[in-house]
Amino acid sequence: MADKNLEIDPENAFTEIKMGGGWYLTISIEKSERFEKEYVEIAKERAGQKRGRFNLNPKYIRELGQALLEFADKNNL
Repeated sequence: MADKNLEIDPENAFTEIKMGGGWYLTISIEKSERFEKEYVEIAKERAGQKRGRFNLNPKYIRELGQALLEFADKNNL
């Protein structure tokens, strides 16, 4: 089931979810210049400014997604 608020750009490894009040939840693959490794950044953005960020090792992304689905199911979200 596709969510109309979810926009995925596979070429740029970028996804954004529209939230209320002009906020977006963005998920992107970034590369660390210092360590030369890829990581997944989850950020809350508004007007192009990132207000909160969380960086995650890519090997845990699938596990996070499954945990979020289980959490939503258990709490009727």
